[in-house]
Amino acid sequence: MSRIPVALQMYTVRDDAALDFAGALKKVAEIGYPGIELAGTGGLPAAELKKLLGDLALAVAGTHVALAQMENDFDSALDYYSKLGAKFITCPWLPEDRRQSGDDYRRLADVLTEAGARARERGIQLCYHNHAFEFERFGGEAGFDILFGAADPELVKVELDTYWVEFAGESAAVYITKYAGRIPLIHLKDMTGGEQPTFAEVGEGRMDFNAIFSAAEALPGVAWYIVEQDKCARPPLASARISLDNLRKWGKA
Repeated sequence: MSRIPVALQMYTVRDDAALDFAGALKKVAEIGYPGIELAGTGGLPAAELKKLLGDLALAVAGTHVALAQMENDFDSALDYYSKLGAKFITCPWLPEDRRQSGDDYRRLADVLTEAGARARERGIQLCYHNHAFEFERFGGEAGFDILFGAADPELVKVELDTYWVEFAGESAAVYITKYAGRIPLIHLKDMTGGEQPTFAEVGEGRMDFNAIFSAAEALPGVAWYIVEQDKCARPPLASARISLDNLRKWGKA
């Protein structure tokens, strides 16, 4: 078994969670995930959610908090998630109008560095989650590299989404090695074949997970593998189960 535990990003089962948040968490625990990454809290007070997760033996691998909240009301997020015992808060998305130039990414680096300092005071590590657009180049350099080159490396870490790195035409394994020691969270998701690839359960597509695992497990500091599937052809909980079953077959869960 891998030394790196496996969580499920709850965005994968967002439709189930919208209907019955506690029930969705219970089903994720029954499937066998030891942890979850939150994408919403079901409107529950922190103490109530902490008890629910404790009863289900689900660890909090982290949570996503929108950039707007980081800029305008970060203290409330820090208060809430510190009560849950979360160790990671991740910015999940950069609006299109804020990624038009290299300077936009440098400005984002300043914003995230400031937020990261505030998070660190509460014992929480700030991260940024990539999509494919961060690999657009400005003056020959990818936005991703501009951002992480400008941000404080201790205060702003990487939640590397392997699918989107590959979708952008780059190598997830290469990027894991390139940012060694700076990637505590790795999103695992698979990609279908064909000219118009989309999302697949981990192990059911064409991603080279052997290379990803080899790169990740050669490095210190990777705290969680996090399964995420943005869209599912099957019922999302069934897809989450397939991904975990395949990870078990590989000795990763």
